[in-house]
Amino acid sequence: MSITHRLQDIKKRMEKSCLSCGRNPDSANLVAVSKTKGESLIREAFEAGQILFGENYVQEATTKAENLAELPISWHFIGHLQRNKARFVVRYFDLIHSVDSLRLAEEIHKQSEKQSKTQNILIQIHLGGEESKAGIPPEDLPELLRNIAGLKHVCVQGLMAIPPPVENAEENRIHFKTLRELMEENNARNILPSPMTILSMGMSDDFEVAIEEGATLIRIGTAIFGTRS
Repeated sequence: MSITHRLQDIKKRMEKSCLSCGRNPDSANLVAVSKTKGESLIREAFEAGQILFGENYVQEATTKAENLAELPISWHFIGHLQRNKARFVVRYFDLIHSVDSLRLAEEIHKQSEKQSKTQNILIQIHLGGEESKAGIPPEDLPELLRNIAGLKHVCVQGLMAIPPPVENAEENRIHFKTLRELMEENNARNILPSPMTILSMGMSDDFEVAIEEGATLIRIGTAIFGTRS
């Protein structure tokens, strides 16, 4: 299948999942994970109607953003971000999915202020108990939000999580539900100037379950571009 046909298939499945649980299909959006993929494949996906693209590696991502600058792509940074690379990500990315510390948020704020920008971010939550995964424990979220709330050049839009790989997508439902409930609980605390609305969760093997549990952004690479190069 071509990238165009793969995108059409995924979006049809997304629409079906939304309708099955009473959601507006427009409430869930697709982030095409294009890490390690060439610019020609990104162009092909863009020409097929894909606007949101997710990248993991700063140097690779900034090169692509510069070379594809004529395309109105919305770049999302979804990988682990080191503080010394924040200035590059702030320059090119509309949304950073992977903020997991106050120090990183403060550096993003500093770099955003220099660039006269307010940077949209998501807080990465550590779910599933995998030691190798980044993110903060759910119980630490209220304190982090309180500390970030005063950073005028950073706007927390929502939460992100990467549950563990599973054989059956249903096994991750509990993690998706936990993330949704965590956002609802912290919105009820009125810590931030405006409520969080974005849940970035669900990938190629489990995005339909994620949508049923409230995902607003799903991150898919393999099902669009094939296996990693």
